[in-house]
Amino acid sequence: MNPILSASVAAVAAAVVFFILGYIVRKTSAEKTIRSAEAEAKRLLEEGKKEAEAAKKEILVEAKDEAFKIKNDAEREAKERRVEVQRQERRVSQKEENLDRKLENLERKEEQLNNKIKANDAEKEKIEQSIAQQNELLQQIAQMTVEEARDVLMDRVETETRHDMAMRISALEAEYKDIAEDKAKNLIALAIQRYAADSVSEQTVSVVDLPNDEMKGRIIGREGRNIRAIETLTGVDLIIDDTPEAIAISTFDPVRREVARLALEKLVSDGRIHPSRVEDMVEKCRKEVDAAIKKAGEQATFETGIHGLHPELIKLLGRLKYRTSYGQNVLRHSIEVSLLSGMIASELGVDVAMAKRAGLLHDIGKSMTHEVDGSHVQIGVDVARKYKESKEVLHAIESHHGDVEPNTYIAMIVQAADAISAARPGARRENLENYIKRLQKLEEIASSFKGIEKAFAIQAGREIRIMVKPDEVSDDEMLFLARDIARKVESELEYPGQIKINVVRETRQSEYAK
Repeated sequence: MNPILSASVAAVAAAVVFFILGYIVRKTSAEKTIRSAEAEAKRLLEEGKKEAEAAKKEILVEAKDEAFKIKNDAEREAKERRVEVQRQERRVSQKEENLDRKLENLERKEEQLNNKIKANDAEKEKIEQSIAQQNELLQQIAQMTVEEARDVLMDRVETETRHDMAMRISALEAEYKDIAEDKAKNLIALAIQRYAADSVSEQTVSVVDLPNDEMKGRIIGREGRNIRAIETLTGVDLIIDDTPEAIAISTFDPVRREVARLALEKLVSDGRIHPSRVEDMVEKCRKEVDAAIKKAGEQATFETGIHGLHPELIKLLGRLKYRTSYGQNVLRHSIEVSLLSGMIASELGVDVAMAKRAGLLHDIGKSMTHEVDGSHVQIGVDVARKYKESKEVLHAIESHHGDVEPNTYIAMIVQAADAISAARPGARRENLENYIKRLQKLEEIASSFKGIEKAFAIQAGREIRIMVKPDEVSDDEMLFLARDIARKVESELEYPGQIKINVVRETRQSEYAK
Protein backbone atom coordinates (compact mmCIF):
# COMPACT_ATOMS: atom_id res chain seq x y z
CA MET A 1 0.00 0.00 0.00
CA ASN A 2 1.00 3.46 -0.78
CA PRO A 3 2.04 5.39 2.28
CA ILE A 4 0.25 8.60 1.04
CA LEU A 5 -3.01 6.75 0.49
CA SER A 6 -2.79 5.19 3.88
CA ALA A 7 -2.28 8.54 5.46
CA SER A 8 -5.35 9.92 3.62
CA VAL A 9 -7.55 7.05 4.72
CA ALA A 10 -6.35 7.49 8.27
CA ALA A 11 -7.17 11.21 8.10
CA VAL A 12 -10.66 10.58 6.74
CA ALA A 13 -11.30 7.98 9.43
CA ALA A 14 -10.12 10.40 12.07
CA ALA A 15 -12.43 13.13 10.68
CA VAL A 16 -15.41 10.79 10.74
CA VAL A 17 -14.66 9.80 14.28
CA PHE A 18 -14.37 13.44 15.31
CA PHE A 19 -17.62 14.31 13.55
CA ILE A 20 -19.44 11.47 15.30
CA LEU A 21 -18.00 12.50 18.62
CA GLY A 22 -19.00 16.15 18.05
CA TYR A 23 -22.51 15.15 17.11
CA ILE A 24 -22.85 13.07 20.21
CA VAL A 25 -21.51 15.90 22.37
CA ARG A 26 -23.89 18.47 20.81
CA LYS A 27 -26.86 16.12 21.17
CA THR A 28 -26.02 15.46 24.76
CA SER A 29 -25.66 19.23 25.39
CA ALA A 30 -28.96 19.96 23.63
CA GLU A 31 -30.83 17.33 25.62
CA LYS A 32 -29.44 18.78 28.80
CA THR A 33 -30.50 22.31 27.75
CA ILE A 34 -34.01 21.08 26.91
CA ARG A 35 -34.34 19.34 30.24
CA SER A 36 -33.14 22.51 31.96
CA ALA A 37 -35.64 24.64 29.99
CA GLU A 38 -38.48 22.26 30.80
CA ALA A 39 -37.58 22.39 34.44
CA GLU A 40 -37.43 26.20 34.31
CA ALA A 41 -40.81 26.37 32.50
CA LYS A 42 -42.36 24.06 35.07
CA ARG A 43 -40.98 26.24 37.82
CA LEU A 44 -42.28 29.44 36.19
CA LEU A 45 -45.69 27.81 35.68
CA GLU A 46 -45.85 26.88 39.33
CA GLU A 47 -44.85 30.39 40.36
CA GLY A 48 -47.48 31.85 38.01
CA LYS A 49 -50.17 29.66 39.49
CA LYS A 50 -49.15 30.74 42.98
CA GLU A 51 -49.15 34.44 41.99
CA ALA A 52 -52.54 34.07 40.27
CA GLU A 53 -53.97 32.42 43.36
CA ALA A 54 -52.60 35.24 45.47
CA ALA A 55 -53.94 37.91 43.12
CA LYS A 56 -57.30 36.17 43.05
CA LYS A 57 -57.48 36.13 46.79
CA GLU A 58 -56.43 39.80 46.91
CA ILE A 59 -59.10 40.80 44.33
CA LEU A 60 -61.74 38.85 46.24
CA VAL A 61 -60.77 40.64 49.42
CA GLU A 62 -60.88 44.02 47.72
CA ALA A 63 -64.23 43.19 46.10
CA LYS A 64 -65.66 42.19 49.44
CA ASP A 65 -64.35 45.41 50.97
CA GLU A 66 -65.85 47.51 48.10
CA ALA A 67 -69.17 45.67 48.37
CA PHE A 68 -69.20 46.24 52.11
CA LYS A 69 -68.40 49.93 51.57
CA ILE A 70 -71.16 50.32 48.95
CA LYS A 71 -73.60 48.57 51.23
CA ASN A 72 -72.68 50.90 54.10
CA ASP A 73 -73.04 53.97 51.82
CA ALA A 74 -76.40 52.76 50.55
CA GLU A 75 -77.65 52.15 54.05
CA ARG A 76 -76.40 55.57 55.16
CA GLU A 77 -78.05 57.29 52.16
CA ALA A 78 -81.29 55.39 52.74
CA LYS A 79 -81.19 56.46 56.34
CA GLU A 80 -80.63 60.10 55.35
CA ARG A 81 -83.50 59.87 52.88
CA ARG A 82 -85.78 58.48 55.55
CA VAL A 83 -84.79 61.32 57.82
CA GLU A 84 -85.45 63.88 55.03
CA VAL A 85 -88.81 62.29 54.19
CA GLN A 86 -89.80 62.41 57.84
CA ARG A 87 -88.78 66.10 57.99
CA GLN A 88 -90.82 66.87 54.83
CA GLU A 89 -93.78 65.01 56.25
CA ARG A 90 -93.57 67.13 59.39
CA ARG A 91 -93.42 70.36 57.30
CA VAL A 92 -96.40 69.27 55.19
CA SER A 93 -98.30 68.44 58.30
CA GLN A 94 -97.48 71.87 59.76
CA LYS A 95 -98.56 73.58 56.53
CA GLU A 96 -101.82 71.68 56.50
CA GLU A 97 -102.45 72.80 60.04
CA ASN A 98 -101.65 76.41 59.10
CA LEU A 99 -103.93 76.22 56.05
CA ASP A 100 -106.71 74.85 58.16
CA ARG A 101 -106.30 77.73 60.58
CA LYS A 102 -106.21 80.28 57.74
CA LEU A 103 -109.27 78.72 56.15
CA GLU A 104 -111.10 79.00 59.42
CA ASN A 105 -110.02 82.67 59.65
CA LEU A 106 -111.15 83.32 56.07
CA GLU A 107 -114.51 81.74 56.69
CA ARG A 108 -114.89 83.84 59.80
CA LYS A 109 -113.88 87.03 57.90
CA GLU A 110 -116.19 86.15 55.01
CA GLU A 111 -119.05 85.82 57.42
CA GLN A 112 -118.16 89.20 58.93
CA LEU A 113 -117.88 90.74 55.44
CA ASN A 114 -121.29 89.38 54.44
CA ASN A 115 -122.72 90.93 57.54
CA LYS A 116 -121.08 94.26 56.68
CA ILE A 117 -122.37 94.06 53.08
CA LYS A 118 -125.87 93.50 54.34
CA ALA A 119 -125.47 96.46 56.67
CA ASN A 120 -124.03 98.58 53.84
CA ASP A 121 -126.90 97.60 51.55
CA ALA A 122 -129.34 98.71 54.16
CA GLU A 123 -127.40 101.95 54.66
CA LYS A 124 -127.19 102.46 50.88
CA GLU A 125 -130.92 102.03 50.57
CA LYS A 126 -131.42 104.65 53.27
CA ILE A 127 -128.97 107.00 51.47
CA GLU A 128 -130.71 106.49 48.13
CA GLN A 129 -134.05 107.21 49.74
CA SER A 130 -132.53 110.33 51.28
CA ILE A 131 -131.05 111.40 47.91
CA ALA A 132 -134.38 110.81 46.20
CA GLN A 133 -136.10 112.96 48.82
CA GLN A 134 -133.44 115.65 48.40
CA ASN A 135 -133.80 115.49 44.59
CA GLU A 136 -137.56 115.89 44.90
CA LEU A 137 -137.01 118.83 47.22
CA LEU A 138 -134.42 120.35 44.81
CA GLN A 139 -136.80 119.89 41.87
CA GLN A 140 -139.52 121.65 43.81
CA ILE A 141 -137.16 124.48 44.70
CA ALA A 142 -135.51 124.76 41.23
CA GLN A 143 -138.71 124.01 39.35
CA MET A 144 -136.90 121.67 36.87
CA THR A 145 -136.44 117.94 36.46
CA VAL A 146 -133.17 116.03 36.81
CA GLU A 147 -132.89 115.73 33.01
CA GLU A 148 -133.40 119.48 32.60
CA ALA A 149 -130.77 120.20 35.27
CA ARG A 150 -128.37 117.78 33.58
CA ASP A 151 -128.92 119.51 30.24
CA VAL A 152 -128.27 122.92 31.82
CA LEU A 153 -125.09 121.64 33.44
CA MET A 154 -123.88 120.03 30.19
CA ASP A 155 -124.57 123.23 28.25
CA ARG A 156 -122.62 125.25 30.79
CA VAL A 157 -119.69 122.82 30.73
CA GLU A 158 -119.76 122.73 26.91
CA THR A 159 -119.77 126.53 26.74
CA GLU A 160 -116.86 126.86 29.17
CA THR A 161 -114.93 124.06 27.43
CA ARG A 162 -115.60 125.57 24.00
CA HIS A 163 -114.32 128.91 25.23
CA ASP A 164 -111.17 127.36 26.71
CA MET A 165 -110.63 125.29 23.55
CA ALA A 166 -111.05 128.32 21.30
CA MET A 167 -108.60 130.33 23.41
CA ARG A 168 -106.11 127.47 23.37
CA ILE A 169 -106.46 126.99 19.60
CA SER A 170 -106.02 130.71 19.02
CA ALA A 171 -102.90 130.81 21.20
CA LEU A 172 -101.38 127.77 19.46
CA GLU A 173 -102.27 129.10 16.02
CA ALA A 174 -100.72 132.46 16.82
CA GLU A 175 -97.57 130.83 18.16
CA TYR A 176 -97.06 128.41 15.29
CA LYS A 177 -98.22 130.92 12.72
CA ASP A 178 -95.45 133.32 13.74
CA ILE A 179 -92.83 130.57 13.51
CA ALA A 180 -94.20 129.23 10.22
CA GLU A 181 -94.50 132.69 8.69
CA ASP A 182 -90.92 133.56 9.56
CA LYS A 183 -89.58 130.36 8.01
CA ALA A 184 -91.91 130.54 5.01
CA LYS A 185 -91.04 134.19 4.33
CA ASN A 186 -87.36 133.37 4.55
CA LEU A 187 -87.65 130.45 2.12
CA ILE A 188 -89.87 132.33 -0.33
CA ALA A 189 -87.72 135.44 -0.19
CA LEU A 190 -84.59 133.41 -0.88
CA ALA A 191 -86.26 131.53 -3.74
CA ILE A 192 -87.70 134.66 -5.37
CA GLN A 193 -84.43 136.54 -4.86
CA ARG A 194 -82.57 133.81 -6.70
CA TYR A 195 -85.14 133.61 -9.51
CA ALA A 196 -86.37 136.87 -11.03
CA ALA A 197 -88.73 136.23 -13.95
CA ASP A 198 -90.44 138.70 -16.25
CA SER A 199 -93.98 139.59 -15.25
CA VAL A 200 -95.18 139.82 -18.86
CA SER A 201 -97.66 137.11 -19.81
CA GLU A 202 -97.40 135.62 -23.26
CA GLN A 203 -100.53 135.06 -25.33
CA THR A 204 -100.95 132.83 -28.33
CA VAL A 205 -101.77 134.88 -31.42
CA SER A 206 -105.12 133.90 -32.93
CA VAL A 207 -105.60 136.78 -35.44
CA VAL A 208 -103.80 137.05 -38.78
CA ASP A 209 -103.44 140.49 -40.31
CA LEU A 210 -104.18 140.85 -44.05
CA PRO A 211 -102.70 143.45 -46.42
CA ASN A 212 -106.21 144.28 -47.73
CA ASP A 213 -109.80 143.02 -47.69
CA GLU A 214 -109.37 141.57 -51.19
CA MET A 215 -107.15 138.90 -49.62
CA LYS A 216 -110.19 137.56 -47.74
CA GLY A 217 -111.82 136.58 -51.04
CA ARG A 218 -108.66 134.86 -52.21
CA ILE A 219 -108.44 132.93 -48.96
CA ILE A 220 -112.05 131.81 -49.32
CA GLY A 221 -111.46 130.81 -52.94
CA ARG A 222 -113.92 129.75 -55.61
CA GLU A 223 -116.98 128.23 -53.90
CA GLY A 224 -114.99 128.24 -50.65
CA ARG A 225 -112.52 125.52 -51.68
CA ASN A 226 -109.45 127.32 -50.28
CA ILE A 227 -110.91 127.98 -46.83
CA ARG A 228 -112.29 124.41 -46.66
CA ALA A 229 -108.84 123.04 -47.51
CA ILE A 230 -107.19 125.17 -44.82
CA GLU A 231 -109.77 124.20 -42.16
CA THR A 232 -109.66 120.50 -43.10
CA LEU A 233 -105.86 120.24 -43.11
CA THR A 234 -105.25 122.29 -39.94
CA GLY A 235 -108.35 121.34 -37.92
CA VAL A 236 -109.23 124.95 -37.09
CA ASP A 237 -112.09 127.31 -37.87
CA LEU A 238 -111.35 130.50 -39.81
CA ILE A 239 -113.66 133.35 -38.79
CA ILE A 240 -113.97 135.91 -41.58
CA ASP A 241 -116.21 138.66 -40.23
CA ASP A 242 -116.56 142.39 -40.70
CA THR A 243 -113.23 143.08 -39.01
CA PRO A 244 -111.19 144.90 -41.63
CA GLU A 245 -107.96 143.32 -42.85
CA ALA A 246 -107.98 140.50 -40.27
CA ILE A 247 -108.98 136.83 -39.97
CA ALA A 248 -109.53 135.10 -36.61
CA ILE A 249 -108.37 131.50 -36.05
CA SER A 250 -110.54 129.53 -33.61
CA THR A 251 -109.66 126.16 -32.05
CA PHE A 252 -109.06 124.74 -28.60
CA ASP A 253 -105.80 123.08 -29.68
CA PRO A 254 -103.01 125.70 -29.45
CA VAL A 255 -100.62 123.65 -31.63
CA ARG A 256 -103.14 123.45 -34.46
CA ARG A 257 -103.79 127.16 -34.08
CA GLU A 258 -100.07 127.88 -34.40
CA VAL A 259 -99.74 125.68 -37.50
CA ALA A 260 -102.75 127.41 -39.07
CA ARG A 261 -101.38 130.87 -38.19
CA LEU A 262 -97.98 130.18 -39.74
CA ALA A 263 -99.51 128.57 -42.83
CA LEU A 264 -101.95 131.42 -43.34
CA GLU A 265 -99.24 134.07 -42.93
CA LYS A 266 -97.01 132.30 -45.45
CA LEU A 267 -99.87 131.87 -47.92
CA VAL A 268 -100.79 135.56 -47.62
CA SER A 269 -97.15 136.56 -48.05
CA ASP A 270 -96.69 134.26 -51.04
CA GLY A 271 -99.97 135.22 -52.70
CA ARG A 272 -100.47 131.84 -54.37
CA ILE A 273 -103.49 130.32 -52.65
CA HIS A 274 -105.04 127.11 -53.98
CA PRO A 275 -105.72 123.67 -52.37
CA SER A 276 -102.47 121.97 -53.44
CA ARG A 277 -100.42 124.97 -52.33
CA VAL A 278 -102.33 125.04 -49.04
CA GLU A 279 -101.53 121.36 -48.46
CA ASP A 280 -97.81 121.86 -49.10
CA MET A 281 -97.66 124.97 -46.91
CA VAL A 282 -99.56 123.32 -44.01
CA GLU A 283 -97.26 120.29 -44.08
CA LYS A 284 -94.20 122.55 -44.11
CA CYS A 285 -95.51 124.65 -41.20
CA ARG A 286 -96.41 121.51 -39.24
CA LYS A 287 -92.81 120.34 -39.53
CA GLU A 288 -91.59 123.77 -38.43
CA VAL A 289 -93.88 123.71 -35.40
CA ASP A 290 -92.76 120.16 -34.51
CA ALA A 291 -89.14 121.31 -34.68
CA ALA A 292 -89.96 124.36 -32.57
CA ILE A 293 -91.75 122.13 -30.04
CA LYS A 294 -88.75 119.82 -29.75
CA LYS A 295 -86.37 122.77 -29.43
CA ALA A 296 -88.55 124.40 -26.75
CA GLY A 297 -88.65 121.16 -24.74
CA GLU A 298 -84.89 120.71 -24.99
CA GLN A 299 -84.37 124.35 -24.00
CA ALA A 300 -86.59 123.85 -20.94
CA THR A 301 -84.56 120.84 -19.80
CA PHE A 302 -81.35 122.79 -20.42
CA GLU A 303 -82.55 125.78 -18.38
CA THR A 304 -83.58 123.60 -15.45
CA GLY A 305 -80.59 121.24 -15.68
CA ILE A 306 -82.73 118.10 -15.84
CA HIS A 307 -81.35 115.08 -17.69
CA GLY A 308 -82.64 111.66 -18.64
CA LEU A 309 -86.18 112.66 -19.67
CA HIS A 310 -87.86 110.45 -22.24
CA PRO A 311 -87.88 112.07 -25.73
CA GLU A 312 -91.69 111.98 -25.80
CA LEU A 313 -91.84 113.85 -22.50
CA ILE A 314 -89.52 116.49 -23.97
CA LYS A 315 -91.89 116.90 -26.92
CA LEU A 316 -94.88 117.21 -24.59
CA LEU A 317 -92.99 119.88 -22.64
CA GLY A 318 -92.39 121.77 -25.88
CA ARG A 319 -96.14 121.69 -26.66
CA LEU A 320 -96.72 123.68 -23.46
CA LYS A 321 -95.08 126.65 -25.22
CA TYR A 322 -98.35 127.14 -27.11
CA ARG A 323 -100.58 126.65 -24.07
CA THR A 324 -101.61 129.43 -21.65
CA SER A 325 -103.45 129.36 -18.33
CA TYR A 326 -105.11 132.60 -17.21
CA GLY A 327 -102.81 134.34 -19.71
CA GLN A 328 -99.66 132.75 -18.25
CA ASN A 329 -97.53 130.66 -20.61
CA VAL A 330 -97.57 127.12 -19.20
CA LEU A 331 -94.03 126.22 -20.33
CA ARG A 332 -92.56 129.33 -18.67
CA HIS A 333 -94.69 128.57 -15.62
CA SER A 334 -93.36 124.98 -15.50
CA ILE A 335 -89.77 126.22 -15.74
CA GLU A 336 -90.44 128.72 -12.95
CA VAL A 337 -91.95 126.02 -10.73
CA SER A 338 -88.97 123.74 -11.43
CA LEU A 339 -86.41 126.41 -10.50
CA LEU A 340 -88.37 127.57 -7.45
CA SER A 341 -88.79 123.95 -6.29
CA GLY A 342 -85.06 123.35 -6.61
CA MET A 343 -84.22 126.50 -4.62
CA ILE A 344 -86.68 125.71 -1.83
CA ALA A 345 -85.48 122.08 -1.74
CA SER A 346 -81.86 123.21 -1.42
CA GLU A 347 -82.80 125.39 1.56
CA LEU A 348 -84.67 122.51 3.20
CA GLY A 349 -82.01 119.89 2.48
CA VAL A 350 -84.29 117.82 0.18
CA ASP A 351 -83.28 116.13 -3.10
CA VAL A 352 -82.88 119.15 -5.42
CA ALA A 353 -82.77 117.20 -8.70
CA MET A 354 -85.95 115.29 -7.86
CA ALA A 355 -87.76 118.49 -6.79
CA LYS A 356 -86.80 120.26 -10.04
CA ARG A 357 -87.87 117.26 -12.11
CA ALA A 358 -91.26 117.08 -10.39
CA GLY A 359 -91.72 120.86 -10.76
CA LEU A 360 -90.98 120.79 -14.49
CA LEU A 361 -93.41 117.90 -15.12
CA HIS A 362 -96.23 118.94 -12.75
CA ASP A 363 -98.39 120.44 -15.57
CA ILE A 364 -97.33 118.00 -18.34
CA GLY A 365 -100.95 116.87 -18.67
CA LYS A 366 -101.98 120.28 -20.03
CA SER A 367 -100.18 119.47 -23.28
CA MET A 368 -102.78 116.75 -24.00
CA THR A 369 -106.01 118.06 -22.44
CA HIS A 370 -107.36 118.83 -25.93
CA GLU A 371 -106.73 115.27 -27.10
CA VAL A 372 -107.52 113.10 -24.03
CA ASP A 373 -110.53 113.25 -21.73
CA GLY A 374 -109.89 113.99 -18.09
CA SER A 375 -108.24 116.57 -15.88
CA HIS A 376 -104.69 117.66 -16.62
CA VAL A 377 -103.65 116.19 -13.26
CA GLN A 378 -104.81 112.65 -14.10
CA ILE A 379 -103.52 112.92 -17.67
CA GLY A 380 -100.14 114.07 -16.35
CA VAL A 381 -99.95 111.15 -13.91
CA ASP A 382 -100.81 108.64 -16.65
CA VAL A 383 -98.25 110.11 -19.07
CA ALA A 384 -95.47 110.24 -16.45
CA ARG A 385 -96.23 106.66 -15.39
CA LYS A 386 -96.17 105.57 -19.05
CA TYR A 387 -92.63 106.91 -19.46
CA LYS A 388 -91.35 105.34 -16.20
CA GLU A 389 -91.08 108.40 -13.96
CA SER A 390 -90.47 107.77 -10.25
CA LYS A 391 -93.16 107.50 -7.57
CA GLU A 392 -92.07 110.84 -6.05
CA VAL A 393 -92.69 112.64 -9.38
CA LEU A 394 -96.04 110.88 -9.89
CA HIS A 395 -97.20 111.83 -6.39
CA ALA A 396 -96.09 115.46 -6.86
CA ILE A 397 -98.08 115.70 -10.12
CA GLU A 398 -101.11 114.06 -8.52
CA SER A 399 -101.16 116.29 -5.45
CA HIS A 400 -100.11 119.72 -6.77
CA HIS A 401 -103.74 120.90 -6.94
CA GLY A 402 -104.82 119.17 -3.72
CA ASP A 403 -106.68 116.32 -5.46
CA VAL A 404 -104.85 114.02 -3.04
CA GLU A 405 -103.12 114.92 0.20
CA PRO A 406 -99.37 115.51 -0.33
CA ASN A 407 -97.36 113.20 1.92
CA THR A 408 -93.78 113.87 0.76
CA TYR A 409 -91.57 116.93 1.08
CA ILE A 410 -91.14 117.13 -2.69
CA ALA A 411 -94.92 117.13 -3.29
CA MET A 412 -95.37 119.93 -0.74
CA ILE A 413 -92.52 121.95 -2.27
CA VAL A 414 -93.98 121.62 -5.80
CA GLN A 415 -97.40 122.64 -4.50
CA ALA A 416 -95.91 125.75 -2.84
CA ALA A 417 -93.78 126.64 -5.89
CA ASP A 418 -96.81 126.28 -8.17
CA ALA A 419 -98.77 128.70 -5.98
CA ILE A 420 -95.87 131.18 -5.89
CA SER A 421 -95.44 131.14 -9.68
CA ALA A 422 -99.17 131.49 -10.32
CA ALA A 423 -99.86 134.17 -7.69
CA ARG A 424 -96.95 136.52 -8.31
CA PRO A 425 -97.93 139.97 -9.65
CA GLY A 426 -98.55 140.01 -13.39
CA ALA A 427 -98.34 136.24 -13.79
CA ARG A 428 -101.97 135.54 -14.57
CA ARG A 429 -105.12 137.34 -15.52
CA GLU A 430 -108.78 136.47 -15.84
CA ASN A 431 -111.44 137.75 -18.14
CA LEU A 432 -113.98 140.09 -16.61
CA GLU A 433 -116.85 137.63 -16.66
CA ASN A 434 -114.96 134.89 -14.77
CA TYR A 435 -113.61 137.47 -12.35
CA ILE A 436 -117.09 138.77 -11.47
CA LYS A 437 -118.47 135.22 -11.15
CA ARG A 438 -115.68 134.28 -8.74
CA LEU A 439 -116.32 137.32 -6.55
CA GLN A 440 -120.05 136.61 -6.51
CA LYS A 441 -119.46 132.96 -5.63
CA LEU A 442 -117.16 133.96 -2.76
CA GLU A 443 -119.78 136.29 -1.30
CA GLU A 444 -122.48 133.66 -1.83
CA ILE A 445 -120.49 130.98 0.04
CA ALA A 446 -119.75 133.33 2.93
CA SER A 447 -123.39 134.47 3.21
CA SER A 448 -124.69 130.87 3.30
CA PHE A 449 -123.64 130.41 6.94
CA LYS A 450 -125.86 131.22 9.89
CA GLY A 451 -125.22 134.50 11.71
CA ILE A 452 -123.65 136.33 8.72
CA GLU A 453 -124.86 139.90 8.30
CA LYS A 454 -122.79 141.01 5.29
CA ALA A 455 -119.95 139.58 3.17
CA PHE A 456 -117.64 141.45 0.81
CA ALA A 457 -115.07 140.05 -1.60
CA ILE A 458 -112.18 142.53 -1.69
CA GLN A 459 -108.54 142.71 -2.77
CA ALA A 460 -109.41 141.32 -6.24
CA GLY A 461 -110.92 138.24 -4.65
CA ARG A 462 -107.93 137.57 -2.40
CA GLU A 463 -109.90 138.35 0.79
CA ILE A 464 -113.45 137.93 2.07
CA ARG A 465 -114.45 140.39 4.77
CA ILE A 466 -117.42 139.03 6.73
CA MET A 467 -119.56 140.94 9.22
CA VAL A 468 -121.35 138.71 11.73
CA LYS A 469 -124.36 139.40 13.91
CA PRO A 470 -122.95 139.88 17.42
CA ASP A 471 -126.09 138.52 19.07
CA GLU A 472 -125.86 135.20 17.18
CA VAL A 473 -122.10 134.65 16.87
CA SER A 474 -119.81 134.89 19.90
CA ASP A 475 -116.10 135.63 19.90
CA ASP A 476 -115.32 131.97 20.49
CA GLU A 477 -117.54 130.84 17.61
CA MET A 478 -115.80 133.19 15.16
CA LEU A 479 -112.76 130.90 14.99
CA PHE A 480 -114.84 127.86 14.01
CA LEU A 481 -116.95 129.94 11.60
CA ALA A 482 -113.83 131.17 9.75
CA ARG A 483 -112.54 127.60 9.50
CA ASP A 484 -115.86 126.30 8.11
CA ILE A 485 -116.03 129.06 5.48
CA ALA A 486 -112.41 128.38 4.43
CA ARG A 487 -113.14 124.66 4.03
CA LYS A 488 -116.21 125.36 1.89
CA VAL A 489 -114.31 127.81 -0.32
CA GLU A 490 -111.55 125.23 -0.82
CA SER A 491 -114.05 122.52 -1.80
CA GLU A 492 -116.25 124.59 -4.17
CA LEU A 493 -113.90 127.06 -5.89
CA GLU A 494 -110.79 126.85 -8.04
CA TYR A 495 -108.41 129.80 -7.72
CA PRO A 496 -104.67 130.53 -7.83
CA GLY A 497 -102.85 131.34 -4.59
CA GLN A 498 -104.86 131.72 -1.39
CA ILE A 499 -107.89 133.61 -0.09
CA LYS A 500 -107.97 135.26 3.33
CA ILE A 501 -111.14 134.76 5.41
CA ASN A 502 -111.53 137.83 7.65
CA VAL A 503 -114.43 137.61 10.14
CA VAL A 504 -115.38 140.83 11.98
CA ARG A 505 -117.65 141.01 15.02
CA GLU A 506 -118.66 144.42 16.38
CA THR A 507 -120.95 145.24 19.29
CA ARG A 508 -122.37 148.73 19.58
CA GLN A 509 -124.39 150.21 22.44
CA SER A 510 -126.37 153.42 22.02
CA GLU A 511 -128.05 155.54 24.70
CA TYR A 512 -129.66 158.96 24.65
CA ALA A 513 -129.28 161.64 27.30
CA LYS A 514 -132.51 163.48 27.90
